[in-house]
Amino acid sequence: MARLRKRGITVTGVTKATLGSPEIAETWLRAGVLGLGDSRVENIGRMRAAQISKSMTLIRSPMLSQIEEVVALTGVSCNTELRVIRRLSAAAKRANCTHGIVLMVELGDLREGIMPSLLQNTVREVLGLSNILFMGIGTNLACRSGVSPDCKNMAELSALADSIDATFGPIVKTVSGGNSANLEWAFSGADLGRINNLRLGEAMLLGCEPLHRKKIIGLYTSAITLVAEVIELKNKPSKPWGNLAQNAFGEVISSSERGSITQAILAIGRQDTDPDGLVPPPGIKILGASSDHLVVDATNYRGRMKVGTELSFQLDYSALLRAMTSPFIPKVIQRTKMELQIENA
Repeated sequence: MARLRKRGITVTGVTKATLGSPEIAETWLRAGVLGLGDSRVENIGRMRAAQISKSMTLIRSPMLSQIEEVVALTGVSCNTELRVIRRLSAAAKRANCTHGIVLMVELGDLREGIMPSLLQNTVREVLGLSNILFMGIGTNLACRSGVSPDCKNMAELSALADSIDATFGPIVKTVSGGNSANLEWAFSGADLGRINNLRLGEAMLLGCEPLHRKKIIGLYTSAITLVAEVIELKNKPSKPWGNLAQNAFGEVISSSERGSITQAILAIGRQDTDPDGLVPPPGIKILGASSDHLVVDATNYRGRMKVGTELSFQLDYSALLRAMTSPFIPKVIQRTKMELQIENA
């Protein structure tokens, strides 16, 4: 965050992959994030219940069915639909408060966003609503289609901010360039233009940028691990036998004949995480998974493993998201020695 701060960019810490963990939110706040963001009102409610009073932004367009909660729990929300913003205005008026709006702009990834040609008319209508504070604009890239943030689309976002200010006066305070995928661009030395905020979650949790999965200097890729327990350990053939059809998840599995292997089953499955996003310990190979079982080749661990042994896996974003959401996986947060020293100082 210090590197971004030097470039004039603030960070909104996105807690959605942690299910709104108050402990992680508080750690990020101590580390210097400007505020917190989440895509789920329920996660924001969890953090509010934990007495976290810092500014919170709903980073997904509000559902009409949750308008009252959005106004009650957040100070800002990202929006694309005028009907929703009008309802936010009415709810904020009833609550005798002001609700901040960041308008999201479509810049090619084809997820959420107002088309650039329609942005000024949308701003005009938003400015006419009571109890609504227009705060700025933002965009989201690389999530749906993998469109990378670069000098061209970031310059376009800056130009849109300039155009709004030229028409309506200096009203654009926030220009949120995107998410963790923006870090390569932000650290490249490129002209940042009007971009002054990024919404970061994945990079801070997993220690790498999501475009090319490169490690970020100063962060750790092992800060989060998934631990699973061995519940069966047996020597079995490497290839299934019988007439093969689709498995429980519609897949047709092909296996090569490698003779007998030491097969371990761990008490975790697709209901808990994304098996394709797990990185096993050296010498362990993931063979497959069902809803509640992860099957691995533990031949290299023969004699060093038994039922009850725990294996630790690294996770990508997909595996992390599912694991944090699973009610069957206990979440244990361990403080580092440095954190404890700071708290006891």
